[in-house]
Amino acid sequence: MARTSSRSSIGRLPPEVTVDGGSIATTTLLTDGSTDAVAVPVAPARAGDDALRPLQGTAEAAARYGVDLAEIGERARLTGAAGEIYVLQLPRPVGSSVTLPWSGLPPRLVLVGVGSGRPADLRRAGAALARSSRGLRRVVTTLGAEAHQDDSASATAARAVAEGYLLAAYVPPSSAAVAADAPSRDAAELVLLGRDGMRPAAAVAEGRTAATATWLVRDLAATPSSTKTPAWLADQAKRLATKAGLEVVVRTTRELTAEGFGGILAVGAGSASSPRLVTVSWTPPTAGGRHVVVVGKGITFDTGGLSIKPREAMVPMKTDMTGAAVALATVLGAAAAGVAHRVTAVLPLAENHVGGASYRPGDVLTMWDGTTVEIANTDAEGRLVLADALAWADATLDPDVLIDVATLTGAATLGLGKQHAALYSVDDDLAAALAAAGDASGELAWHMPLVEEYEEAVSSQVADLRHVPVDKHIGGGSITAALFLRHFVGKRTWAHLDIAGPARATSDKHEVTEGATGFGARLLLRYLDDLR
Repeated sequence: MARTSSRSSIGRLPPEVTVDGGSIATTTLLTDGSTDAVAVPVAPARAGDDALRPLQGTAEAAARYGVDLAEIGERARLTGAAGEIYVLQLPRPVGSSVTLPWSGLPPRLVLVGVGSGRPADLRRAGAALARSSRGLRRVVTTLGAEAHQDDSASATAARAVAEGYLLAAYVPPSSAAVAADAPSRDAAELVLLGRDGMRPAAAVAEGRTAATATWLVRDLAATPSSTKTPAWLADQAKRLATKAGLEVVVRTTRELTAEGFGGILAVGAGSASSPRLVTVSWTPPTAGGRHVVVVGKGITFDTGGLSIKPREAMVPMKTDMTGAAVALATVLGAAAAGVAHRVTAVLPLAENHVGGASYRPGDVLTMWDGTTVEIANTDAEGRLVLADALAWADATLDPDVLIDVATLTGAATLGLGKQHAALYSVDDDLAAALAAAGDASGELAWHMPLVEEYEEAVSSQVADLRHVPVDKHIGGGSITAALFLRHFVGKRTWAHLDIAGPARATSDKHEVTEGATGFGARLLLRYLDDLR
């Protein structure tokens, strides 16, 4: 017998994470039969000491279970590095007359390395715990709970553990049939022991909001393009925005044509699935904040158009709409968190396909603002839909801050690898704020230069601009893409995030999951939270 997986719905919620002021010695969660595992932290030995350093709750767990956890850690050759994990499966007694020290307690003890205890290390620890507890009901842990912490440090640590746990708990949506007796791949509910006061609980709630946004980006990016047409993605945005009480507007081909969105229409012309432009807006109940507009590239599949991609490069292109998913998740997350600023997401959606109406190298397009653009490569379509959306946002939305996010260039990946987004802005304060938000969230961004000498790369003899350089001697493909986009933002305070590298991963690692990573939503939500 088989059942259809229920993991196909968009907008799923991560497992619950709660805080509890109790300790391993006092909590009833260990004896009420609802908890399947107890996780305790260990840290690297201090200089001159050979033994692992037990942290809050480890000694209590050893005493309550009657188990020498230090000796077990030594035998398992644990180092206490962040994300290192060891699961001790405790045997059940044989026969009713046998009583073991851990009888009636959860049958799993988990030793988790927390490294230095910094937020990045605690996220890794939380992620390792999530992967080791799939299929369980509840896990209680003292990870990140140290007796000497003040409220602020306790809240920061609790959020980091919760975020890491929830991010690694993600399972991609699947349309495959799943056997009825197949083990669950879902992570357990998590209880963080040893936290007192409202701040840790509030911090965990913020972490769950951020993780939920990341789950949404991953779900949307992982959806196959046989389902994920521009119309489908627009419908998902409308459904989620309406459910959250947000204002949403969807422009179809009719409106796009009437209003002159030449870039979006050209990119989508070769596909049987027509393009869309979606705006979703959050307005806080109290006036006085800033207006932040996030424009996200939404190419639901990218063949490269007539400048067709090789097969291998085309395989991951269902994720080429990740920027739009990030923008959508950001405005939904901002509403859920009640941020004090207006946030508008702008999603230009198109499928870059091959057909009789495909745009061609050598064509000249007229963008929304009247700028003419010479086409040199139809596989550089993302900057065209972004240019239309940015120019429109600049002219009609009056943003205080304009940010675009996109899986834009392979050059960004070559330059920065898979862990950093390429960040461009001429506003040093905005660049510093986004980089700081990246550091705090674990979604790293590197401030790149907008090299003025490279401006010649986007000059044209037959139009106002050429969207990609023809002369190969310039290089800097991520830089020249940003220079092109800069022409469409007017005098706005603007930043461009090229997430082509960190938006996709080839394997699970810490809080990052294989496939679509959801990179960008947590960074932007942290930026909005810090914005004054």
